[in-house]
Amino acid sequence: MAWRVGSQQAQPRVGLILAGGGARAAYQVGVLKAIARMRAPAAVNPFPVLCGTSAGAINAAALAIYSADFQNAVSRLVSVWGNFTVDKVFRSDFWGIASSGAHWFAALMLGGVMGRYNPSSLFDRTPLQQLLSRYMPFEQIGTAIEAGHVHALSITASGYTTGQSVTFYQSAEPIEPWDRAIRVGCPAQIGIEHLMASSAIPFLFEAIKINREYFGDGSMRQIAPISPALHLGAGKLLVIGVRGSDDDGIDREKIIEYPSMAQIAGHALNSIFLDSMEVDLERLQRINRTLETVPKKYVADGTVSLKPVETLVISPSRDISKIAQQHSHHLPRTVRYFLRGLGALNRDGTSLLSYLLFEKAFCRELIALGYADTIKRREEITTFLDAQ
Repeated sequence: MAWRVGSQQAQPRVGLILAGGGARAAYQVGVLKAIARMRAPAAVNPFPVLCGTSAGAINAAALAIYSADFQNAVSRLVSVWGNFTVDKVFRSDFWGIASSGAHWFAALMLGGVMGRYNPSSLFDRTPLQQLLSRYMPFEQIGTAIEAGHVHALSITASGYTTGQSVTFYQSAEPIEPWDRAIRVGCPAQIGIEHLMASSAIPFLFEAIKINREYFGDGSMRQIAPISPALHLGAGKLLVIGVRGSDDDGIDREKIIEYPSMAQIAGHALNSIFLDSMEVDLERLQRINRTLETVPKKYVADGTVSLKPVETLVISPSRDISKIAQQHSHHLPRTVRYFLRGLGALNRDGTSLLSYLLFEKAFCRELIALGYADTIKRREEITTFLDAQ
C-alpha cells in the first residue's frame, strides 16, 4: 500500500487508476475531459503510470496510445463514449438476442450434453472487438513508452483456472514481476485480447484465452486494485471511481417479494466492481495515518522503508443507478424485453441496468456529471498534478 523509500525518483510519478464498471466508465471520460481542459493545449499525458480494469482498461489503453497529445486522446474517448449505442458493444438485434436465448434454453433442457457447443455467454461482443480493432493501434503503446510519454500501462484480468488476478503490464524499463496472494504481475505486449479479457463481465460476456488460460473481468478477485500502480512506480495516485454517492443506499424496509434476478445480479456486480476499491483505499489511508506517527528521521535514515502515498479520489456525486433508470427507454426493444424479464427495469434492478446501458444519452449524462464534479475541484486537482 505504501511505497518503499529509494524505489522512486525525487519527483513521484502520478498513477491514474481507472476502475471497472461497464457503461459506468463513461463517468471517467467526463473527469478526464475536465482535466484535459486544465492542461495546456497539446500537453502530453500527465499520468506516467496508467492502470485500467474492465471498461477502465479500454480508457487507460486509449490514453496510452494517444499519450503524445492528452487533449486529443481525451477527445477521442469523448467522441466514442458520447456516441455509444448498445449494438457497438454486443449484438442487440432480434436474431442475435433470440439465438443466444435459444442456445441457453437448449443447453438447459439437454442437461449440458452439447459439450463444447454449450453457450459461454449471454451476449456476443463481436461488435466491441471490431470497434477496438478500428480505433486502437496497439503498436503505438510501445512507441509512447519509448518516447517517454508513458512509463507503464497495466491491464488486469481474472484467470478462471488459477483464480488469480493477473496484471499484464508494459513498461519503459524492466519491472520485476510480483507474486502475492491470488494476484500476480506479468510483463506483456498489451493487445486487444487483454482489453477483451479484462472487460468480460461474467455470464454476460465470453471469457478470452490468453496463453494457456481463459480470463474474465479484471474486477473479479481484484482485492488490491491500487497495488499495480505502486508496483509500476507510481508515487501518488489519482483514482476515478464509478460508485455514486447514494449507490446501494436504499433505506431498509420490510420486504415481501423475493429479490428479482436483476437485483441479485446487480448486487453481485456491485460487489465485483465497487467494493474492493473502497476497501483498498481505506487500507491505504490507514497505513498513511500510521506512517504519520513515525518520526521523520526514521524515514530519512531508512529505518522505516515505507513512505505515505498521496491519493486523490474522484467519484460521482449522484447515484448512477437512478440515472440509468431514467434512460432505460433508450435501449433497443430486444434488450429492453430481455432485461424486463430479469426485473432490471424495476427500481431494485437498476444496478444491473447501469452496467449495460451503452447508449449515448446515458453516457453523455455521465460524461457531463464527471466533468462537473471535476471542475468543482479544479484547484485541488491542479495542485495535485503540478505539485513539485
